Amino acid sequence: MKNQISDKAKLSLTGSVSLGTGVMIGAGIFVLMGQIAELVGDLFPLAFIVGALIVGFSSYSYVKFSNAFPSSGGVANFFTKAYGPGTATGSFSLLMYVSMVIAESLVAGTFGTYTLRLFPDEYAGYASILGVLLITIAYIINVSGNKVIELTATTTAIIKILGIALLAVSGLVISGLPTITGGGGVQNIQSLPAGFGFVAALALSILAYKGFTTITNQGGDIVNPHKNVGRSIVISILICSIIYVILALSVSGALSITEIIEAKDYALAAAAEPVFGDWGVRLTIILAIVATVSGVIASVYSASRMLGMLSKMKQVPDLNKVKKITNPSLLFTVGLAILLTILFDLTRIASIGAIFYLIMDIAIHWGLFRYLKNEVNFNPIIPLIAILLDVIILLAFIYMKYMIDPFVLIVAAIGISLIFIAERLFMKSHTDKDGKMHMEMNENDNHGTMKM
Repeated sequence: MKNQISDKAKLSLTGSVSLGTGVMIGAGIFVLMGQIAELVGDLFPLAFIVGALIVGFSSYSYVKFSNAFPSSGGVANFFTKAYGPGTATGSFSLLMYVSMVIAESLVAGTFGTYTLRLFPDEYAGYASILGVLLITIAYIINVSGNKVIELTATTTAIIKILGIALLAVSGLVISGLPTITGGGGVQNIQSLPAGFGFVAALALSILAYKGFTTITNQGGDIVNPHKNVGRSIVISILICSIIYVILALSVSGALSITEIIEAKDYALAAAAEPVFGDWGVRLTIILAIVATVSGVIASVYSASRMLGMLSKMKQVPDLNKVKKITNPSLLFTVGLAILLTILFDLTRIASIGAIFYLIMDIAIHWGLFRYLKNEVNFNPIIPLIAILLDVIILLAFIYMKYMIDPFVLIVAAIGISLIFIAERLFMKSHTDKDGKMHMEMNENDNHGTMKM
């Protein structure tokens, strides 16, 4: 079978890892660190360690899916393989897509927040405007093609990984290992059980790693997809987990929990000041800008590719019918990200994204365990462990949000309901007289199957 894209034009393993880390290292370090500290106090470095272990179990299903069914459809194709054509497949796929756009919006908002640290406080209200500007720039870069995206992602990934690693290690050496007492954070609210805040906060630490799922959308654009998609997932998670943990320890050693919570949207920049002075703050802000720019570019790329594939698989209306617009899936993705950036603050964007992602993640593991035992060779215990961990963390996080910000649950419930209702109505529109819902993959976008 001939591929539409020649190997020379495809992403290399390095380019794929760059895109994966580009999505992950953007919001995870620069915003979620402060939000997690707000929930668990000085235990937040441990939350990143536990989060990495949980994501390790979670990534198993994605690696198995990717090795067996590499495709530009990524998670959407996985759901089709597991659940078959229908409302469940379409709805869970859309949950994944929306969670990707939410992550894109979160990183864009982070860009605005950190960039404005270079200006007087009276400009603080312009963070969302800068976020919108970044999303627009990411749109222009994505229109330019795979090689421009790979070059941009690779260059910025190298800069930020080296810079952040140097900052983290230097800060840790200067400030020393922090003293962890288990104090601070909302876990100490009397109405909550001991340790409850820590379990709930794992939803956000998992969100910091969720960028690895976007790598699954590169099946049609990467060299040797049956091996390299899975490799890219594993390498990206390892790189990010090491950086997250070292940096969390460095921040914890430089600032008190009260200071971290007060500066939760720009905690990393605040932590650089007592250790490195003004130049350290400026360097951190520059690194944040580089990281978030690459994160948005990578996220726009992956999310728009997924929406385009959902259209080809007839899970959403046919976007190709919009003749007057070049790459409508990219334009729609950017438009939705801009809307979210304007409407919600960083804490709420992260919370909604975590809920959407965990629900989708549970569906992935269950689909592999329940429906693909005869097609994919895997250890069934691992997906079951991943489901159990996801359910515990999701329930704890929902209860936590019910206690401190129920508006997030209302928005999430409305969003999930609209997705399932709209998808059910749309599926009825192309159900044939025999009751079949057609979701065909374009053969040129599907690299076939291979049992692992």
